[in-house]
Parts: sequence; C-alpha cells; structure tokens
Amino acid sequence: MAHKVDEHVGKRIRQRRWLIGMTQQKLAELVGIKFQQIQKYETGANRVSASRLWDIGEAMDVKVSFFFEGMDCAKVPQVSGRPVPGDLLEDKEAMDLVRSYYAIPKNQRRRLFELARVLSDVA
Repeated sequence: MAHKVDEHVGKRIRQRRWLIGMTQQKLAELVGIKFQQIQKYETGANRVSASRLWDIGEAMDVKVSFFFEGMDCAKVPQVSGRPVPGDLLEDKEAMDLVRSYYAIPKNQRRRLFELARVLSDVA
C-alpha cells in the first residue's frame, strides 16, 4: 500500500506534467528513466528518491518544495465561500483549461480573467 506522501508527490508530478503539456515519455527522457517508472511515481506505487525528485523538478522547472505543497492542508479549499473539490487539480479538463489560459497573450488573458470574474459574480 502506498504512503499518502508518495501518493501526494505523485499527484503533484502528474499535475505539473499535465499543466505544462509534457508526456510521461518526454519527462522520462529528460530524467533518464523509462516512462513506466514515471507512471509508478504518479500513482504513488513507487517512492521517488530525493535526487530523482530534484531531477524531475528541474525537468519541469519547479523547486522540489512544489511537490509537497498542500500536504498539510486539512481544510477544504474555498473560492468565494464555495467549496472547491479536492481533486480539482487531478481533473484533466481543469488542467487543460489552465494550460490554455496561460497560452493566451497576457493582455487578452487579463480580459478573459475579468470576464470570468464577472460571470462568477452573477452565478
């Protein structure tokens, strides 16, 4: 049975990989391992060593601490007083939306953000 920390780190690896649009194969190549090992890390089936986690962080341009963010979070996150599902960042559609959002030029992205804010206030 996987340890909850290993599962959390694996989820954060997958979330970051999805967010930047990287395949398991590409990440594995950058780190120098087989993609099956990335699969095992992402499910928490295999524990990621400190040096490997460092390499993964460098390949995905994040600090090692990124993979542990949210571990001590006991409260349900909320947006505008409404609970946000805990698995929001595990939702591929949500991750695709975030990736697409950041692909939009900054000035247009800001206008889209303001539109979303107005629409959410109406709802």
